[in-house]
Amino acid sequence: MNNNFSVPSLETIKKQLHNQDLEFIEIFDWGQESPWKECIEASELKNGLPRYIIVPNTNKMLSQFLKICCKNKWRILPLGNGSKLHWGNLPSGASVLVSTHKLNKIIEHAQDDLTITVQSGMKIKDLQDFLASFNQFLPIDPIYSQFATVGGVVATANTGSLRQKYGGVRDLILGISFFRSDGEEAKAGGKVVKNVAGYDLMKLFTGSYGNLGIITEVTFRLFPVPSDSITLLLTGGQEKINQLQKKICASALTPTSADLLSESLINGLNLNFSLGLALRFQGIEESVSQQSARVKQWAEDIGLLIHQWDSEKELDLWTRLKDMVFQGANNRGIICKVGILPTKIAELFALTQGSGFVNMGTGVGYVCLPKGIKNHQVRGIRNFCQDNEGYLTVLESGASTIKQEIEPWGYVGNGLEMMKKIKSNFDPFNIFVDRL
Repeated sequence: MNNNFSVPSLETIKKQLHNQDLEFIEIFDWGQESPWKECIEASELKNGLPRYIIVPNTNKMLSQFLKICCKNKWRILPLGNGSKLHWGNLPSGASVLVSTHKLNKIIEHAQDDLTITVQSGMKIKDLQDFLASFNQFLPIDPIYSQFATVGGVVATANTGSLRQKYGGVRDLILGISFFRSDGEEAKAGGKVVKNVAGYDLMKLFTGSYGNLGIITEVTFRLFPVPSDSITLLLTGGQEKINQLQKKICASALTPTSADLLSESLINGLNLNFSLGLALRFQGIEESVSQQSARVKQWAEDIGLLIHQWDSEKELDLWTRLKDMVFQGANNRGIICKVGILPTKIAELFALTQGSGFVNMGTGVGYVCLPKGIKNHQVRGIRNFCQDNEGYLTVLESGASTIKQEIEPWGYVGNGLEMMKKIKSNFDPFNIFVDRL
């Protein structure tokens, strides 16, 4: 693998592009342009990145620029709007940043088939606004939803509480297109739900963090917007919450979202209890009413307090829960993605003493570890997750140096070795910055 890479000057980049139609490519200095400046300066990256962001306006131009990079041994760090550049292992050794945020068109919307193909630079928010006019939606509720792009969400496998009913990002992808490091295009999957060709390749790119190629188009399955929705928050002690959790898991109820909330997160809602269970029911009015009534009855029998949200207040609640966890990094907390046995979530919260929400069904969620936590404490929490069939990945560490002292991903077994082999097959010249 050749690692003799260089960092080109602005003049060098323009010289290499002199035969190209510059109408279809833009070059920004991120220190002088918004939103790049705010995004990068607010992260842990500003001293480790090249100054220039290359923004192709067409797939053809992106392909041509990748070929230039491959020829000149320029290392590429792909991004959409850069909202999650600082997640996981901090990138280093980049020659140029390449953004897809101008590749933001809808390619095809098959309304009757409930599928859509979009370019990777489109914001999730803009996609949802478009789909809402057809009474449809994509069941992905990512972090930083105002800025997150389709490609960024797929590359980081980032979704939230909706995974209870709809699964993760990879469960919603029907097809994907990407450019290899040599500028050649590759595709997998199709545009219909029954087509499963290339499924493994789509899995590989979900959560790949730009290691394998630049995602250019994604085809998703869609769902009709539910006609009715309600959120219940049940609060009380750990034993009672666990009792309700077991009853729901053993029942035929189908909540859209089902998250256990930590004590500090509950306190942030001005509710003073040790644990909470947030349940969201969506669908036709009769189903929502019947399912929520059953949960209320169980909660009353167990002795839990019941809080209810609907309409706009319900949307505000779920947004607020995410914000309370992820704004913790601004106060020098450490944001982690965790996975653990669902029966051990409450113990994890007690161990971390942080703000967090974890999916009741899968045990996947996010926790903000408190300011001042020591490295050995983080390692202890990671060991607890691993001992209970899970993991802990450090996503954001604010001003902390923890990522230099603790491996962020927390891989176990031969996972890291296998991923490095896959990367070498997809990117033999190591053109894409290695995030592993």
